[in-house]
Amino acid sequence: MDATVEREALLRHLQVAGRGVSTRSSIQVLAGVRIAAHDGELHLAATDMELSVRTRLAAQVSTDGVVVVPGKKLGEIVRHLGGESVSLRLAEGLLVIESDGARYELNTFDADDFPQLPPTGGSLFSLDRDALLGTVQSVSRAASSDESRPVLTGVKVQVSAEKLTMVATDSYRLSVCDTAISTDLAEPVEVIVPARALEEVARIADASAAASIAIGVEAGQILFGIDETWVTARRIEGQFPNHLQLIPQSFEHEATIDRAEFYEVVGRTRLMAERNSPLRLHFTTGQLTVSASTQDIGAAEESLPIRYEGEELTIGFNADYLRDGIGSISDDTLTLQLISPLRPGLLSGEDGALLYLIMPVRLPE
Repeated sequence: MDATVEREALLRHLQVAGRGVSTRSSIQVLAGVRIAAHDGELHLAATDMELSVRTRLAAQVSTDGVVVVPGKKLGEIVRHLGGESVSLRLAEGLLVIESDGARYELNTFDADDFPQLPPTGGSLFSLDRDALLGTVQSVSRAASSDESRPVLTGVKVQVSAEKLTMVATDSYRLSVCDTAISTDLAEPVEVIVPARALEEVARIADASAAASIAIGVEAGQILFGIDETWVTARRIEGQFPNHLQLIPQSFEHEATIDRAEFYEVVGRTRLMAERNSPLRLHFTTGQLTVSASTQDIGAAEESLPIRYEGEELTIGFNADYLRDGIGSISDDTLTLQLISPLRPGLLSGEDGALLYLIMPVRLPE
């Protein structure tokens, strides 16, 4: 292999492909980026066997070839080079990297050991980029990181011709977001996608100028195409909780709160909610008092004006979960609906497109 490529372009694409590099596997080749040079392009690929990322960029290719190199180390080298272009040449089992008088030699992996990636063709439909980005950002934080319950590490994605719905839950909170769309999808699609995959797609799409994202749902796989980049993720199989049955149909109390002020107050008072101490929310007519205390550390209390009428109510919530829920809402005001100190609360925005259900924490007597 012998190719020359613009350094900044190579760095950008290495950073994209690097999202698929494994950081935990004992299989060495999964820490590598596969680089294939042919037809005036470099094709970069990486995978951890659950998620794969492929991208390509223009290059001057003198000799076709394939090499797999440590992805993180190659990225560091290219980032610190000073020249405008980089030469990549395979010689005696080493990747020789040259730029502006600098020369580096990098050990390689056996390219035959690199996993074969699923094809990127098939039946595709397109989805508005901003709609996907906004929906992922609204719900992904509610997904679980506990691998003992794989289905909860995913996000249920439902797509029809007119609506995109995403649902995530870790059993302590549940986030549901409906987004109006217009797609060329012939039949509705429902799939459970790893939350990590959706977050990686969102990161790549956020840095892209693409107006839409191509999506393909295959047996066992889901594909996302953003410009010259493809992300492939393994679908999660299993029974996802029915969110419609989990959300209460009626509530006893309702408060309307300035979202930005609520977010700031929770962000400050949570500093005193250590060692799993909950935030205490005390509702009285026209006022919400947020407090937290941790033994041997200290206590905090702040009040803010709200719209609330009815009986006084005190309820406790996990500080981080509550802050995530407030942060996922973009409207100026939000509504918090409650039943009792031991029943879940429901956060929602002005249009009701986003629902965030959060379980309470029992407060000490």
